[in-house]
Amino acid sequence: MPIVRVLQVSPNNASKRIDQYLSNLLPMSRTAVQRLLKLNLITVNSEPVKANYKTRPDDEIRIEIPGPTPVPLAPEAISLDIIYEDEHLLIVNKPSGMVVHPSPGHNSGTLINALLHHCKDLKGIGGRERPGLVHRLDKDTSGVLVIAKSDFVHQHLSQQFKLHTVNRVYIALVQGVMKKNRGEIDLPIGRDTKDRKKISPRTVKPRLAKTNFRVIKRFKDATLVELKPETGRTHQLRVHLLHLNHPVAGDRIYGGRGHSKIGGIKIERLMLHAMKLGITHPITGEYLEFEPPIPAEMRRIIECFQAK
Repeated sequence: MPIVRVLQVSPNNASKRIDQYLSNLLPMSRTAVQRLLKLNLITVNSEPVKANYKTRPDDEIRIEIPGPTPVPLAPEAISLDIIYEDEHLLIVNKPSGMVVHPSPGHNSGTLINALLHHCKDLKGIGGRERPGLVHRLDKDTSGVLVIAKSDFVHQHLSQQFKLHTVNRVYIALVQGVMKKNRGEIDLPIGRDTKDRKKISPRTVKPRLAKTNFRVIKRFKDATLVELKPETGRTHQLRVHLLHLNHPVAGDRIYGGRGHSKIGGIKIERLMLHAMKLGITHPITGEYLEFEPPIPAEMRRIIECFQAK
């Protein structure tokens, strides 16, 4: 179903281009707003307008946002690195480069496609479009994920994440040498007001985000750090480390021009890995902790810094 919003322009927001005004106000890119304007899904005082229309005090803007187009979910015979499995849940080690769930532009080859092939009864659990999925990792982040095999287990695990009783530990190689041994980053973040594809503290709707960090080892041009997020916002760890002026090595979005080569060493992937996950089993009540080895390609890059 489409979502309809009606806004009234205040005197303070008069004389602004409507595409810019709405993209700053709503969780939508300027391009997305322009697309809706061309389809006449955005009207001002019941009349269609163009993207360069300048807002006026007391204008009534009606926005109709079409519902998401369902992405077909098909089982695919894709190899999975399964760390643990029982009749209630599944723990997988996701490789860097694998998208977690289908989305526009990524209709196949995702973790969900692989899971539907491995678990025949997964469809519909926790939602039709993301069956079994309790939490996510970015495409280029590797590491541990838990998958629920029933609605009860999904709800139980989701509650653990909501109450922050899950033990999540990441490891990252960051640019530069960190001075502090440990600390907490308390920085609310959200969709960036200028670049809607990015997350940043420069946002209309900041959301609480906290990360604890600890230095594991310092190298000449980089630092290996342990990260424990208290919240689970999109791109949280990457944005928080950028805030410290130590972006994750290999980060094409937040790492700047030097992200792919540090101190003469070529960085071929995002150097961020979800290395440990601890949960309470929803059925047995037993605490389970999983820590697979660091991926070989990530370990190889770290060893290059150790050898310098």
